[in-house]
Amino acid sequence: MQLHQLIQSISPKQVLGETHVMIEAIDIDSRKAKKGSLFVAIKGVQADGHAFIEKAIEQGAVAVLCEIIPTQIKEGIAYIQVTNAQEAVAYIAKVFYGNPSAHIKLVGVTGTNGKTTIATLLFKLFRSLGYRCGLISTVQNQIDDEIVPATHTTPDVISLNALLKRMVEAGCSHVFMECSSHAIHQHRITGLDFTGALFSNITHDHLDYHKTFDEYIRVKKSFFDQLSANAFAISNADDKRGEVMLQNTIAKKYLYSLKTLASFKGKILENVLTGLVMLVNDKEVHFRLIGEFNAYNLLAVYGAAICLGEDSDTVLQALSMITGAEGRFDYIINAQKMIGIVDYAHTPDALENVLTTIKKLRKGHEQIITVVGCGGDRDKTKRPIMAQAACDLSDRVILTSDNPRTEDPAQILVDMEKGLSSAAKRKYITVIDRREAIKTAVDMAKAEDIILVAGKGHEKYQDIKGVKYPFDDKAVLQEFLNQPKP
Repeated sequence: MQLHQLIQSISPKQVLGETHVMIEAIDIDSRKAKKGSLFVAIKGVQADGHAFIEKAIEQGAVAVLCEIIPTQIKEGIAYIQVTNAQEAVAYIAKVFYGNPSAHIKLVGVTGTNGKTTIATLLFKLFRSLGYRCGLISTVQNQIDDEIVPATHTTPDVISLNALLKRMVEAGCSHVFMECSSHAIHQHRITGLDFTGALFSNITHDHLDYHKTFDEYIRVKKSFFDQLSANAFAISNADDKRGEVMLQNTIAKKYLYSLKTLASFKGKILENVLTGLVMLVNDKEVHFRLIGEFNAYNLLAVYGAAICLGEDSDTVLQALSMITGAEGRFDYIINAQKMIGIVDYAHTPDALENVLTTIKKLRKGHEQIITVVGCGGDRDKTKRPIMAQAACDLSDRVILTSDNPRTEDPAQILVDMEKGLSSAAKRKYITVIDRREAIKTAVDMAKAEDIILVAGKGHEKYQDIKGVKYPFDDKAVLQEFLNQPKP
């Protein structure tokens, strides 16, 4: 596509050079720039793309989208100056890839916890109803049967539009997508045509990025503010900010709830290790998922399906057969009837939800042994809160490494220990090596005890000093649970 066609969708501050030039690709990484590329210089958290403009041109870029025009102008290169490059490239990518979101029913899911489960359940549900579907999630991206590995909860705006185009070309009618707060703030989903949006809940997370909880809420809410009048917006009435999310949206508004009147109302009748029995809008259904938090996820999914025009009875029947997302309350039972649970819970609220569910499921005599850590280079303020939540709701706790990234794992554990109550201090030990920590938990356990390994869920690696080493919580837990006890 010609550059002048692409920039019709934005309002540049200044254009230098010839715009009747063919653009073959759009790149935000100078290392990927090639002959015919439009290079987009973005001021990122860790690097400023303006520093790599010259490198992109050397590799063949014929045009540059930037916020600051370089002092050295290269002859034969077009320079497009804009106020916000992240926002501008969203509209350019949309045009370049043929506005793919307009040709599908795109549903976005946001919130602190539950995004992956809700998006995955919707994907599984609509496939079971006979539709070709796409999934964009933390665990993986999927184009019907084809699995595309995921590197971020929400891909960058160019990769995202390219992926949506592939989904359209594959005949997908519905796409279900997690929308992280980072993605909303960084304009990765700007310009997309959403058929609907769902809000799960909001709790303490990502304050390393957003700085304040109010800003985190504002960013999440902005997703709903940008919906069209033809879209639907579904929110959790039982979250104290659930209705706030819908305050300014012009989309059709719906609420789901376990506690109050709502468009999609649920009531838990039974919550055991074999699943949930619930009333959903006065219809009794047995689901394979476990726990109150999954009751909320199921209500959100049911609500979205109804808003997408599906029959209530058909939806509930199909949902009753579906299992959850990988690494979300994923459990194993060994020969001694020890129960191992792997969960992605990496926020205080998520950890509290999982442990509260486990406490409700146990008969009373079993120990709950929790293995938990906190990620490096992330929100440090939640570390002592995570440790306290684990100690409050477990009988024994092993604090260990999560993904330390560039931080010293021992220092992360020190941060977790800060502020623990004297009662909590009697319950925990620290084992830095995650594999050894899981082994220690299994060694501590007796028949019917419950071991929770929290924080990494579906991840198949451990990120240490920039290297991703193979590591799978579920495989390691299964290995030790299946070893005979001495």
